[in-house]
Amino acid sequence: MEGVSTKGVLSHLSLLEDQASSRGSRVLQQPSRVKELRAKVEALTSQRDQLKAEIQTHKNLQKLRPSVDKRRAAGGEEDMDVDSESSELLRLMARHSELSDLLHAHQLIGGYDVIKTRHGKGMCFSLATAYEGVYLDTFNLEIDLRPKVRITRHNIPPFIPLNNLAEQSDLQTGLRAFLDTVSQHLNAFAGRKQQLKLVKEQHKSVEVMESNLLCSILVLMFTVPKEKTPLLCTLEYTDHTRCLPTRVHLDSEDKRLPDAPQWKKNCSLLTEVPVHRALTAIRKSRDIV
Repeated sequence: MEGVSTKGVLSHLSLLEDQASSRGSRVLQQPSRVKELRAKVEALTSQRDQLKAEIQTHKNLQKLRPSVDKRRAAGGEEDMDVDSESSELLRLMARHSELSDLLHAHQLIGGYDVIKTRHGKGMCFSLATAYEGVYLDTFNLEIDLRPKVRITRHNIPPFIPLNNLAEQSDLQTGLRAFLDTVSQHLNAFAGRKQQLKLVKEQHKSVEVMESNLLCSILVLMFTVPKEKTPLLCTLEYTDHTRCLPTRVHLDSEDKRLPDAPQWKKNCSLLTEVPVHRALTAIRKSRDIV
């Protein structure tokens, strides 16, 4: 009886060992199975994205095709190859997408060139100025973003009220508005400065008697034909966000001259047209030498 019992126990132990071995084999196979399933998921995801892209491309082609058909109907190449046509459309769509992305990014930063500073804690904005299609000076403004938005360094002229503009715009919530306002002041200043330069270059007979750093005051002396006394013209630019004067005042020893109808008309012209252009028109009308 003891032999039979012992044999039964050994057989049971052997069965348990076989079952444990089988379970271990299945456990070892699980990681490889998981890896296989993950690879399959990635492949299906990639295939799905590719199909989505192809569907979107097809939709875009359908949108652009009428314009191509219209061009062909107007006298384009009637025998245009379908493959080359699709290739051209795809190229144009890719370029359009690229430009759209660039435009979106440009709008996010307010249309200004910007670089990160202090390991991403700050940003340096470049504010370019231009007048009549000519690029002039570029100014830089560095702003800390953390822990609080504040101006740290800049090379903006001191007569631009930077701190006042920052308070008015509230840097914490209105950074874009602040940059727009500063840019407006800078471009107006650059425009007035450029006008003064053009007056000196283009109108040698007009003498610049006075001007200030902000170019908000400009005093010119005119020589009037058949008049013995010169005519002083003062242009005041009280709105520092504009290139045009807000007030024009004439002064002469001949008190009748500033009140003459022609010179009242000229004063009005000076408030509506950049000064170097206005002087060209006044000279053509023979009101100045």
